[in-house]
Amino acid sequence: MSKELLRLFPEVDPAELASLNYATARLDGEQLSLFASIYRSRRKDPQLLLITCLIGFLGVSGIHRMLIGQIGLGLLYLFTGGLCLIGTIVDLLNYKTLALKYNEKMMEEILRRI
Repeated sequence: MSKELLRLFPEVDPAELASLNYATARLDGEQLSLFASIYRSRRKDPQLLLITCLIGFLGVSGIHRMLIGQIGLGLLYLFTGGLCLIGTIVDLLNYKTLALKYNEKMMEEILRRI
């Protein structure tokens, strides 16, 4: 199944590929295609989070948190300057983890609907 997943999602890193492999182990070919099309539209690329986190250093903190559905925390970052840039720096170091957690949440939601 990993080769099929790698063909469907060539841009994913090994940690996300392992999560995808575990989540889609019981899907047949048609279900996997449906899952792939929905997941691709909802997935957040870690590089997008990195770029939007870097924008926080220009004075617009919290955009990356809003992108992953954490609106309240995003507004808090926006109004406090990324919690005086400390939160933004921490998120800059953990952007891959933030993206992976969001993407795993999307996997679970999609699999519940299929």
